[in-house]
Amino acid sequence: MVLAINLALFVLSCLILILSGSSLVKNLSKIASFLSLSEFVAGFIIMAIATSLPELFVGITSALAKNTALALGTVIGSNIANLTLVAGIPILLARGIKIRSVKTKTDAMYLVFISIVPLTLMLIGQQLNRIDGVILIAVFLIYARRIYLQRKIFKKEYEENKTKRLKIVFSTLLFIISLAFLFLSAKFVVQYATAISLDLALPPILVGIFLIAIGTSLPELVFSSQAAVKGHSEMVLGNLIGSNIANITLILGVTSLIYPISSDFLLFATAGTYMLVTTFLFATFLDSSDKLNIKEGISLILLYIFFIIVELSIKGIIV
Repeated sequence: MVLAINLALFVLSCLILILSGSSLVKNLSKIASFLSLSEFVAGFIIMAIATSLPELFVGITSALAKNTALALGTVIGSNIANLTLVAGIPILLARGIKIRSVKTKTDAMYLVFISIVPLTLMLIGQQLNRIDGVILIAVFLIYARRIYLQRKIFKKEYEENKTKRLKIVFSTLLFIISLAFLFLSAKFVVQYATAISLDLALPPILVGIFLIAIGTSLPELVFSSQAAVKGHSEMVLGNLIGSNIANITLILGVTSLIYPISSDFLLFATAGTYMLVTTFLFATFLDSSDKLNIKEGISLILLYIFFIIVELSIKGIIV
C-alpha cells in the first residue's frame, strides 16, 4: 500500500515537472530572443545551470548528512543519463538533431577533458576534499567565462517575433514561476524515488546512480525534448554539455567544500570510467557529422541500458 502511494506521488511529481518545463521553455525562448542570445549560450548559461539545481540540492543535503557517496553517485549517474537517455529521446522525438555550429563540437570535446579532472582528483586522493572543491569550482568559472566571451561566435539566434518590453516582464515572471515549480517538482521526484527505493530495499549507492540521477535529470529531459521538437537544436546541445560540466565541477565542488566526497572504489571506478567513455562517444558522434540521427539516438539509449547491467553486475560481485 505504501509503495503504491509513493509510486502515485512520484508520477504526479513527474507530470507537474513536465508541465512546468514546457512553460519554462516557452518563456525562455522569448527572453533569449529579447536579449539577442544565441541558442547555445541560452542553453548553457540559463538552462544548463538552472536544471542542475536539483543535483546541487542533493549534493548539499547529502554533504550535510555526511553521506557524500550519494551525491557522487547522483552526479555520475545524472551525467551518464544526460548523454544517453536525455540526448537519445529528444533525437528520436525530433527525428534527428542538426549541429549548426562547429564550436558546439569543440565544446563537446572540452566536456571530455573536463570530465577527467574530478576523476583524476578522486583517484589521487581517494576522495574529493575542500582543495579539490576549489579547483573544480575554478574550472567551472573559467569555462563559463569562456562561453560568455565567445557568445557572438554561436550565430544562430531565435527567430521569434520581437517582444515588447511589457510582455517580456510578464514572460520573465512566468519563467521564474515555472522555474520554481520545476525545482519543487524535481525535489518531490527525488523524495518519492528515494522512498520507493527504501520500499524495495535497494542499496543507497544505487539510489544515487539510478533513481535519484534519473529524477534530477528529468528537468534536462523535459527541456531538451521540448526544445528539440520546437527545432532549437543548439539549445538541446548547449543544455546537455553545460549541465554535465556544471554537475562535475560546480556541484561536486560545492559538495566537497561542505564535506569531503568519498565512495566505494570499485563502484566509483566502474561508473566513473563508464561516464568518461560515454562522454567521449557522445563527443565523437557530434564530431563525425552535422546531425545526430535516429540510429545514434537509439545507440545512446542502449548505452544507458548496458550501464544498468554493468552496475548491477558489479554490485552483485561486491555483495
